[in-house]
Amino acid sequence: MTAQYRLGIDAGGTFTDFVIADRKAGSIKLFKALSTPSNPTKAIENGLALIAEHLGRSAEEIVANCDLCINGTTVGLNALITHRGGKTGLICTAGHEDSLEIRNGHKEDGYRYDPEYPAATMLVPRYLRKGVRERVLADGSIRTAMNEDDVRDACRLFLKEGVETVAISFVWSVLNTRHEKRAAEIVREMMPDAILTVGCELYPQIREYTRSSTAVANAYLAPVMRKYVGAVDQYFQKLGARQPVRYFQSNGGLAIGQVMTDRSVYAINSGPASAPQAGLYVCAPFKKKNVITVDMGGTSFDITLTKDGQTNLNKNIDFLRYRIGVPMIQVETLGAGGGSIGWIDSLGLLQVGPQSAGADPGPACYGQGGVEPTTSDANLVLGYLNPEGLLGGKLPLSLDKAKAALKRIADPLGISAEQAAYGMFTIVNNNMVNGIRRVSVERGYDPRDFVLVGAGGATAAHITALAREMGIDTIVLPKLASGLCAFGQTISDVKYNYMATAPVRLDNDPAYKRIDSLFKEVERKGIQHLEKDGFTKKTIGVKRSLDMRYVGQVHECTVDIGTFDINARSIAKVKEAFHKRHEELYTYSERHNAVEVVNIESTLYGYIDKPRLPKLAKGASVAKALKGHRKAIFDAKGKGTRTPVYDGGSLGAGATIKGPAIIEEVTTTIVIEPGWTAKLDQSGSYVITHKRKTGGR
Repeated sequence: MTAQYRLGIDAGGTFTDFVIADRKAGSIKLFKALSTPSNPTKAIENGLALIAEHLGRSAEEIVANCDLCINGTTVGLNALITHRGGKTGLICTAGHEDSLEIRNGHKEDGYRYDPEYPAATMLVPRYLRKGVRERVLADGSIRTAMNEDDVRDACRLFLKEGVETVAISFVWSVLNTRHEKRAAEIVREMMPDAILTVGCELYPQIREYTRSSTAVANAYLAPVMRKYVGAVDQYFQKLGARQPVRYFQSNGGLAIGQVMTDRSVYAINSGPASAPQAGLYVCAPFKKKNVITVDMGGTSFDITLTKDGQTNLNKNIDFLRYRIGVPMIQVETLGAGGGSIGWIDSLGLLQVGPQSAGADPGPACYGQGGVEPTTSDANLVLGYLNPEGLLGGKLPLSLDKAKAALKRIADPLGISAEQAAYGMFTIVNNNMVNGIRRVSVERGYDPRDFVLVGAGGATAAHITALAREMGIDTIVLPKLASGLCAFGQTISDVKYNYMATAPVRLDNDPAYKRIDSLFKEVERKGIQHLEKDGFTKKTIGVKRSLDMRYVGQVHECTVDIGTFDINARSIAKVKEAFHKRHEELYTYSERHNAVEVVNIESTLYGYIDKPRLPKLAKGASVAKALKGHRKAIFDAKGKGTRTPVYDGGSLGAGATIKGPAIIEEVTTTIVIEPGWTAKLDQSGSYVITHKRKTGGR
């Protein structure tokens, strides 16, 4: 019997979003519950209770009738931000104990010449980084055999110090894994309860610092992810889940819980990584493939860019000041959300964020003990949010408490609470616009060539202001916007990345054969993994890429290639693909120069069927959807404009609303500034355009 439901869960810092697709009813429904960081399964339980109440079925019945239950989580990200990972030990080549702090002698961009910029907090303290006498050379030969006593001494120290997770990373271990694997055997023997990360298995690529840093980050997050995955898996098993819970990875695909525990570093950007897939999906009816997706929740603001239907993947980047080598969807994250706190700096200037009120105590207007002014408080005072409450009135708001919070910054500045609110609104928008510029303008893209897609519960109140500042004249805002990442999970495939190092020049037949054999070796492992997971050859896909460079270059670039055999006849296609990619990135190529491969990578997909968005029927007239009017502020003077407020649930396909206006959906509030027009498409998305242009780019 075909399962009736598919469930997507996106656990954010303030709210946990739930999207349930019902094949039988042909519907997709969105629900929200407050996040419970201290007990993540409690938020899931609360959300399932809402779904059960709506469907008139028990949580057990719903879960038992799900083909997939998918979970995206910020647990790994939050652990890295707050430095609350597991107590970690590192076993490395003697003399390389400090490579994590030396960091290739590089400070983050923007701080390279700042002597006062503080050093990054080390995930492994110096005394828990133990060197082992051993040495593998760059050709894979062993110069110094591994001293096993050094490994055992490290284990004794780790046991004494209560280390719960261990990373192993030796120099050139990717070309000869013997020492790392033997060290892993000793650690498993002496520390059977410890979680172990082996660098040559997790990230088999050259560059010792990147591999060590990635291994340490993975080890650091592993205890947190093991505890989280164990609790979620156990909870769904008790409810009668037929399939293992799938978790969303930062590479943009799904994985089972065991993979997320073993490869915890892939959980860092678990939540926002599904946004590009969802953004493309909701733009498909309008044939738009240049998409900037922005997601403003309670704590953060996430930005992704998709050009010509392809979303950038980052590798070898500094993320939260830690070098991460594995592929991750390129997400720009800012401390700008509905809970971002307004404050006055030492110069007497108004600032917003990155501090956040989060879910506890939350914004002052929530009435849960918060007293600091937040973005949500500002939006309420500006008249954008319904003073009767959010989530259809289930989350009541206090205008008085919001104004009292705003006065904490208004009084010192000698302005009204309304002016302070608009100041906060403007500042947080400017912060978000700067983030959008970083993923577009600073990477050579003109944002005016893109459609702006809104996601997250707080985005819709800011979306027209953001588009105005960026010069973007077309916005696509789905009714599912506040849970778009959860929806993106339900339409995503299982995805695993397999890598190998192949430092060879593309100038002889043995080199071609080596690359070809490595591709086939890693793909064989990946296919076996997916087949154990229930996929067949018809539902498995493979994509290949090579990290390549001209001989003499320091850095390489990633080049996508086909799945053809690599031989003397096909190598010309590989070289040409590299030349073209080099021209795209750097405006020139050196076709006369020799080309060399550094690493190979195969991405294995397990394709799943996708639920479809139902077509929206025509609703009542726009006039009948009018709920009333309230004063809303659209300029720095702080004076209100009588603004119509519409019930989004009463609007049907074709409904057109001109700004200024406010549209209240159950889980989000859309603010349409003067000069913008919103039209509700049958796909369930509002297409919001500026009067300068009637259509999107």
